[in-house]
Amino acid sequence: MAQYHGSRYHTRRGKVDGDATYSQNVGGGFLSNVQSSNLVVAEESDDGFWRDDSGKVLHVSASDLERHAYCPLSWSLAREGKGGRGKAIDAGRQKHAEIHKKVENFKQKQTDLRKALIIWSWWFTIVVIFISDAIIFTTITDERAPIDIARYLSILSVVWLTAGLLAIYLPWRKWIDLPIEKSEELDELKNLDESAIPRTFEPHGFIGGWRQGGRVEAGLLMGATIFGLHAIGLYGAEDKEQAGFILVTVAMIWTLLASWQLQRALLADNALEVARINAGIEENTDIAYSDDEATAGLLSDEKTGLRGRPDQIVIVDGEFIPVEQKTGKIPEKPHKSHKMQLLAYLHLVESTTGRNPPYGVIKYGNENLHQIDWDDHNKHLLFSATKEVQRLMVKGGAERNHNRKGKCESCSRRYACDSSLV
Repeated sequence: MAQYHGSRYHTRRGKVDGDATYSQNVGGGFLSNVQSSNLVVAEESDDGFWRDDSGKVLHVSASDLERHAYCPLSWSLAREGKGGRGKAIDAGRQKHAEIHKKVENFKQKQTDLRKALIIWSWWFTIVVIFISDAIIFTTITDERAPIDIARYLSILSVVWLTAGLLAIYLPWRKWIDLPIEKSEELDELKNLDESAIPRTFEPHGFIGGWRQGGRVEAGLLMGATIFGLHAIGLYGAEDKEQAGFILVTVAMIWTLLASWQLQRALLADNALEVARINAGIEENTDIAYSDDEATAGLLSDEKTGLRGRPDQIVIVDGEFIPVEQKTGKIPEKPHKSHKMQLLAYLHLVESTTGRNPPYGVIKYGNENLHQIDWDDHNKHLLFSATKEVQRLMVKGGAERNHNRKGKCESCSRRYACDSSLV
């Protein structure tokens, strides 16, 4: 089962271009002069993963897999503390920060729109109820004065308000053992707390959810509001005709307020569309997660040792889709190192949510999108690479697996590599 970790595990990688296979030797291979000085003590288990003396699997980050797929020597140097250097690294980090800021702005606009629409729907419902009651008051034959009805409504309003507040803050569903439906969306990221996915409308510890059992609480609060407004309107009425007039007047006032709230919702919808375009997000897409390199939750699977933070997790047609955003030069097809990193995120999303994502996305810029299927073949590639990285962590011996000068020229750790071709 995947786990959530609030602390940092790795530093976001810089821009890395090129591709590579992740076999131990390619074309005979090239021995490295760099010998790892931080080997770990572990043994290979029956499932092929490497575990230490306590039985815990060795941790491998998605960035480890990316570096290893690019060049095992680059991964080995990074493990020894040789950080990436170059303008591309700094530019990549700055670009990732800008992307995250745009995504967070999009998420905030989504929240603003949902709040505006909920408030408008409540206010419009009150308008309809007031108009209906005005018609009823002017047609019924009841000898009771409006002031008497106002008193009853005041009592009902207080009772319903009290019941609504108690329903929110008391765990009454647990007391009566009421089953709660599982959410089909964000609740399925069950191992990520609000530091990864902030709460919107629910107080901390609230059980039920406004879209599920929370309808009970919402109904009680709505009833308290309606009864209270009726009581206020009827206190000043001397007969039923005057009461009907007061209710119609109040309905007109609430209609103006609802119209104002609708205008706010339309403006929020326009702002959301602008933010969506700026962030390069497809239509009808929700953002469930975004990595800000500081507070985003770390996804972890203790069965394989994989860890990582995808740039985003989006919800498309009810499915959680990891998205990895790459900056710099746009290639004709995804680099294998980038693909390997995304495969790690696909597995982490699956182990975290308990659902099988059909694919992941690598984005180069806003327009160049590449879909990577999450199938048996790619799962085999991921787990084979993970086990190989774990083996190197124990036994060392990372080797340069290519003979391409261009790849060495693009490597951000070339300054520390004795086997560089340039």
